[in-house]
Amino acid sequence: MKRFRFNQQEIVFAVFALLFLVFSIFLNGFLTAENMLTLLQNVAVLGILGLAMAIVVIGRGIDISLIAALAVPPGLVLQMVQNGHSLPFSLLIAVLLTIAFGLVNGWLIAYAEVPSLFATLATGLLLAGLGQAALFQLDVVQWSAGMNGFERLGQGTILGIPTSIVMFAMACIVVAFLLRQTRWGAYIYAIGDNPYAARVTGMPSRPIIVLQYVIAALIGCFAGLVMAASVNSMPTRVFNSTLIYDVILVVVLGGIGLSGGRGGVLNVIIGTLLIGTMLNGMTIMDISYAGQNLIKGVVLLLAVITDSFLNPRNEETAQQGDI
Repeated sequence: MKRFRFNQQEIVFAVFALLFLVFSIFLNGFLTAENMLTLLQNVAVLGILGLAMAIVVIGRGIDISLIAALAVPPGLVLQMVQNGHSLPFSLLIAVLLTIAFGLVNGWLIAYAEVPSLFATLATGLLLAGLGQAALFQLDVVQWSAGMNGFERLGQGTILGIPTSIVMFAMACIVVAFLLRQTRWGAYIYAIGDNPYAARVTGMPSRPIIVLQYVIAALIGCFAGLVMAASVNSMPTRVFNSTLIYDVILVVVLGGIGLSGGRGGVLNVIIGTLLIGTMLNGMTIMDISYAGQNLIKGVVLLLAVITDSFLNPRNEETAQQGDI
């Protein structure tokens, strides 16, 4: 008799479908056009950040600084335009800042061999502090006339689909192509699976690690631009929120192993759907901020424990500082 076995992403998708059905039946205000639009917009930013984190985690790392990349460069765009600079010039400066930030992260991890958890925690604090101390005049950088038209990135529609969802879909296609169809993507999986074997076989391990963090920072900046366009401002204090834990939840619950070398874009999509639905439902139920954090903490702990069983770390390839 044939035995059926389900993998983690199939289980998570089934949980999402069940949760969505339960919320639709028993939660007033959940299955409305307005709430579905809000859910999709929130899921878009979370999903884009999940793609950035996935690239790093597949390569056996972690990027705690993603929220700084989401907040500071896009906030700088709004601030520079507000101060009279052109939008293209402001975007160029923000992109250059993001690339420099990713290079610093990558150099610290690949060449200075600082564990990724500590390196990105420190650089994230540094970038956020730089923004608050020197770049922004207020904690919430407001929209200005020079940004007119750019809000379509987060508020418009394409063929009736919210632009933010289209941006998420485009990011999924680009990241999927990078991971599955390019040599760089193959190197990322190889390094995540066994960094020592990858180095012995002649793969450019250190440059690829740097590339991972540069790409992650750029994707984080892109998510910030979509977020800013959605709300016509950039709340730079978002760095102090628990958003980074939501991103980690998306990646881990979706089935991307923290031990590296496993997972892909589909895992991020499934994890995003589940976490986005859960967060939206808790908001409608008016669960307090502290209560939501408690629930997310329990879910994250269970997800990490589950991941340790489903994707055990190979002790022969593990190294100090690995997550």
